[in-house]
Amino acid sequence: MEISKIKHFSVILNPIAGKGNAIKKLPIIKQFFKDNNLNYEIHITESIGHAIVLAEELCKNSQTAVIAAGGDGTTNEVINGLMHAKNKNPEFTPVFGVLAIGRGNDFAFGAGVPDTIEGCLKALIEGDIKAMDVGLIKGGDYPAGRYFGNGIGVGFDTIVGLEAAKMKHIHGAAGYMIGALKTIITYPAVPEIEMEINGEIDVYTPALVSIMNGRRMGGAFFMAPDGKNNDGLLNLCITQQGTRLKLLQTMFHYTKGTQEQLDNTKTALISSITLKAIKGGMAIHADGETICENGKLLEISCIPDALNIIKEN
Repeated sequence: MEISKIKHFSVILNPIAGKGNAIKKLPIIKQFFKDNNLNYEIHITESIGHAIVLAEELCKNSQTAVIAAGGDGTTNEVINGLMHAKNKNPEFTPVFGVLAIGRGNDFAFGAGVPDTIEGCLKALIEGDIKAMDVGLIKGGDYPAGRYFGNGIGVGFDTIVGLEAAKMKHIHGAAGYMIGALKTIITYPAVPEIEMEINGEIDVYTPALVSIMNGRRMGGAFFMAPDGKNNDGLLNLCITQQGTRLKLLQTMFHYTKGTQEQLDNTKTALISSITLKAIKGGMAIHADGETICENGKLLEISCIPDALNIIKEN
């Protein structure tokens, strides 16, 4: 699909994204649309989950692009709303774009979206529209399922995210790095998990499991350095529990995307995976949004070419 076929832009802006800095970008966004004589409307979210409702309502036809203006949480909600609309009309593939004005912007990084507001806006009229896979996780607080665009973290990754969220004056990757160090110091107990991966069942005691559609988490950790969101597969990475020193060394490998060479880490390409906690429970997030803190059974799968995304040319 050509970008010129988009005739209307419905922008969903989360005013508190980026620690409240997102709303400061509103004048820039409005001026861009006016300067380029584009048909647009802007909707400001009012609460958690509001972007899901808005995206489903605004997703009308292939000539309308729904734009997520915010961070990974905003993008996740917009993806969920668009998938709800698609489920009602399976023949229709929604088009969406991203204005990456949040904290980590990990989804945008892995999806080929520019890292500046100016670049994101320019892509809306000069970029490409490409098919994108979407992940689906069922279990925890979402037995009916929740969609994700970037990735899922189990264990260490989720705990680090919860720690980072507590930091009011530290932004982006720095918050996740500090959260990771705090988590290594506290050394939380890990569950024993039975995993069915590509039809094979095995048992692990992992410090961390990541299941990626994108490439990066936390602004600094390359969970899937070679990940692609249009190959019909998810990237699995499992790091077994070890000593504090071993986990610290592994964490720094994740910042370089070289964890695959470690003997305590396994990687694979998968279309689906089932995780069952045999002992303990699983703390899980999807795109930074908490799925559960003590989950027992999760089913995760990839939906190929689910949406169309506006990317940098």
